Formats: sequence, C-alpha cells, structure tokens
Amino acid sequence: MTTMQENIDERKAVLYTIKTEIIQRLNIPKDAAQIDDDTALFGNGLKLDSVDATEILVLLDKVFDIQVSETDDPAYMRTINNLASFVIQKKKAASSANDK
Repeated sequence: MTTMQENIDERKAVLYTIKTEIIQRLNIPKDAAQIDDDTALFGNGLKLDSVDATEILVLLDKVFDIQVSETDDPAYMRTINNLASFVIQKKKAASSANDK
C-alpha cells in the first residue's frame, strides 16, 4: 500500500518528466519550472498542434510504456495535469493487471 507522500512524489516526478520531455521533443523554449501544471497543451497554452499530439503519443509509449487506445477519453490531452493523471492511472492499471 502506498502512502499519500509516495503518491505526491510519484505525481511530481511524472509531471516533471512530462514537462521536460515535451520541452525537449517539441523544442519548447521554456524551462520545466516555467510551465504550470494546469497549462493547456493546445490553444492558448503551449500552442501544440496535431503533429505535436502524435509526438506526445510517442512520448507516452517510449517514456512510460503506455499505449493509448481508441476507447481512452481524449480529455487526457487537455493539460499537463490531465496527462499526468492519465499516465498514473494507466501505470496503476498495468501494475494491478501484473499482480493478478
């Protein structure tokens, strides 16, 4: 069983990894500390486009070993926080499946 602090630490680590990977892969001219957790990925936020969305799918696969299915709610792509929640949820689901 994980403690609340472990959950917080995991979330912080996932958020940081997502930010740094997006910055590196998409050549965003910012530092991870300059990107708020609630920053939108598209629109007025980071202003990503559909090509960038594909790169995020690659990031999820390569960095977190997560494959997105057509049944996944696309809302996970709205903000950095949504993406982190999606990663944590998928990792926990995979961990639970492996425990059985």
